This record gives sequence, C-alpha cells and structure tokens, in this order.
Amino acid sequence: MKNPHDVILRPVLTEASYDGFADKRYVFEVHTSANKTEIKLALESIFKGIKVDKVNTLRTLGKMKRQGRTQGRTPEIKKAYVTLTEDSKPIEFFEGMAE
Repeated sequence: MKNPHDVILRPVLTEASYDGFADKRYVFEVHTSANKTEIKLALESIFKGIKVDKVNTLRTLGKMKRQGRTQGRTPEIKKAYVTLTEDSKPIEFFEGMAE
C-alpha cells in the first residue's frame, strides 16, 4: 500500500470548499494516479475517527502558457471531493476555518 501522505497532497482552501464544511464535504488535491479506494483509505488513516461515505474525483489538465517564443504547460492536478457519513466526526484540521 502507498504511504497515505503520498496520496493526499494538500487541502484545497477556497470559498467554494468552505461552503461544504457544514455538510462534512471536504476538498483535497491528490496524486494524479490515485484511485477512489486509495483516497478513502488514506484519509481514514490520516484523520482518525472519520468515516468516508463517498469520494468524487476531478482531473484538470494544465493550461498552455507562453512567455515570448517559449511555451509550456502548467501541471495537471487531480482533486477529490470527499463526503463523510452522518455519524462521522468532522475533520479537526478544518474546524474554525469557515467562521
């Protein structure tokens, strides 16, 4: 099994993600090759006492950027929208952020 901290890279902290905290819906940036089962197991091992109900993933291709004649692509990212079960406790890391 992969290291959970290699699967979950960082939380996504935006205004839209703050709106989901009340519904126990959190957004994380994950490794591009991680699948939904790996994401679920990694989150449950990192944050003790939570139960993941479902995981939705979204891949975003990198944009083309130019500077003079040189062009390249920004990195591709993959986000995971994680919903916890009703009886699960919220993730302590996010408590107090959306007030």
